[in-house]
Amino acid sequence: MTYHSTWMNDELRMLGDEIGKFYRTEMFPHEARWQEQGHVDRAFWNKAGEAGILCASIPEEYGGAGGDFRHEAVILTEQHRGSGASGFGNSVHSQICAHYFLDYGTEEQKKRWLPRMASGEAVCAIAMTEPGTGSDLQSIKTTALLDGNEYVINGSKTFISNGQLADLVIVVCKTDPSQGGKGISLIVVETENQEGFARGRNLDKIGLKSQDTSELFFDNVRVGPENLLGGVEGQGFKQLMTALPRERLILAVGGAAVMETALQVTIDYTANRQVFGKSLLEMQNTRFKLAEAKTIAHVARVFVDNCIERFVQGTLDASTASMAKWWVSQMQCDVIDECLQLHGGYGYMSEYPIAQMYADARVQKIYGGSNEIMKELIARSLVAS
Repeated sequence: MTYHSTWMNDELRMLGDEIGKFYRTEMFPHEARWQEQGHVDRAFWNKAGEAGILCASIPEEYGGAGGDFRHEAVILTEQHRGSGASGFGNSVHSQICAHYFLDYGTEEQKKRWLPRMASGEAVCAIAMTEPGTGSDLQSIKTTALLDGNEYVINGSKTFISNGQLADLVIVVCKTDPSQGGKGISLIVVETENQEGFARGRNLDKIGLKSQDTSELFFDNVRVGPENLLGGVEGQGFKQLMTALPRERLILAVGGAAVMETALQVTIDYTANRQVFGKSLLEMQNTRFKLAEAKTIAHVARVFVDNCIERFVQGTLDASTASMAKWWVSQMQCDVIDECLQLHGGYGYMSEYPIAQMYADARVQKIYGGSNEIMKELIARSLVAS
């Protein structure tokens, strides 16, 4: 019996078909070149904007497509159904950054930045992590202190997705260092011709080779108070904690899609690979391993679908989002490892899709909050339950 996502409808299926065609034509053929250069072409962002892929869940009045998280899930899933096109940082841009503006920004800020993001005119990044802080956001050292009528930003960030191409950067900083986490604010830096702003190297990663991931430096960067997200200081940590469940669900959605792709790629490979006079798929060990992988992928899909429904309804709690992030990312790594093993030596060759999926998957257990942090957050709900 074929399983169909309970939240899927004809409109969303049509969207998936159109997005899939766009990716197969405009993205997948360029992936190898993008991996070599370390980022997708900047012009691709404009093409994605024209195709309606950017900011799909942002209201039309701000330039978006007026959809909801289901539309974003379809777009993300189609990206991972190809032969490996992980570098397009739309999740950060459309599903994370855009919703910081939508949920916390002033009306002026929404109208100022969201239409540019929806069209692809402006690529957005969010700068949380610093050297030495990792998941401990309350320990950040970047400051934004008022000097007259301007904020002066000083500090550095690392592991910033979309960092090399970003036109807008949401900077997590302390506007009142004496208040610890309560002194954190989010300030938007417009990077073009911004004095004191510098991009470091495009970081050389194990996987996600076509996604630009950067160090960013702020040396007396001056921005006006109109760039303080929401217009009120000290709201940053609360804004981050409220938004993180969305980010964690996004990672789970991507993980479920990659598992399904890895499974299909491996079924196709083992069906055609001949060993000892028969296909590898006819071997009992192969069949049992793939049966296990299919079961795990199906359980992940059903769990993620339930989380999507609850998120759209506004009932997905932070603990369940953390469960989805850690478990799906762990299963993604486990399933891909088994699938690579069934490819034999070819699975270790970079030109095979399963090898790229293997390299790309590992970071899923780290970013968006490490899986150890996810377990701690889940554990805190034990007493409450």
